Amino acid sequence: MSQGWKITVIVAAAAGIVSTPLLWLLDSPDTGQLVGASVQAATGIAALVWALLQRPPAPVPGPADLAVDTGNADGTDGGTAHTGVRRSGGAGTGSAKAERTGDATADGPGSSAGTGVDYS
Repeated sequence: MSQGWKITVIVAAAAGIVSTPLLWLLDSPDTGQLVGASVQAATGIAALVWALLQRPPAPVPGPADLAVDTGNADGTDGGTAHTGVRRSGGAGTGSAKAERTGDATADGPGSSAGTGVDYS
């Protein structure tokens, strides 16, 4: 359960525990109102305990990207050269690793070169 839902359930449970049973019990309740107040308070307490015992879900691991002993890359006239792992905008989860990458060369205006892991 996410933290936001947990807080919502706790607030709703607290309101259920306090609201109507309190109003009923302050107004000389009859047997039906007393039973209703008890059931409502018990339900609110059960929801509160349940929400407090919830743990956040474990993150789902993403792919493990690995580049090992890559060759040379050469970008010319504004081209892009890269050896290793590229994840546009840091997308995805999981590990990314590059080992013993080769050279990367870029020539010309606006070109770029990189070795290793690129999150751009």
